[in-house]
Amino acid sequence: MKTLYVIRHAKSSWDAMNVDDFERPLNERGKRDAPRMGKRLKEKEIHPDLMLTSPAKRALSTSKRIAKILGYPKENIKTDRQLYHPDEETILAVVQGLKDKCNQVVLCTHNPGLTDFVNTLMNGEFDIDNIPTSGVVALQFDVEHWSDVNWGQGKILFFDYPKSKED
Repeated sequence: MKTLYVIRHAKSSWDAMNVDDFERPLNERGKRDAPRMGKRLKEKEIHPDLMLTSPAKRALSTSKRIAKILGYPKENIKTDRQLYHPDEETILAVVQGLKDKCNQVVLCTHNPGLTDFVNTLMNGEFDIDNIPTSGVVALQFDVEHWSDVNWGQGKILFFDYPKSKED
């Protein structure tokens, strides 16, 4: 059994228009929401074997804030350039390439590919219009090897995002 926690990076800042997209930082809301979602994951007793993220500043920052709450060493967070604005096929390829020793993986990346990826994995079981910033979708796969994960196999465990409830 493999479990994937898919996270959309927290809200980023558009204040400095001269900043390259890759370097955009989190805004104040993003800095609040990322640890808030980390707290919700901790309450669900999530203990990832791996945290993998886009190397974009806003995604890496989101991952570090969540890792801190979960007690996951931030120096163990892995980045993958393929996760910077990927399409759903690219995300699937990254997932299929994960090491099998990791049973619980947190993956942080960007929309629109992220929402498309999740919906295609669930094959209509649960349709999400848009994963909002800091949103988390937990999916479980009845497979032994990440390489066996494919479209339509994901079973949703939960979908949560900052505005879904008050903390």
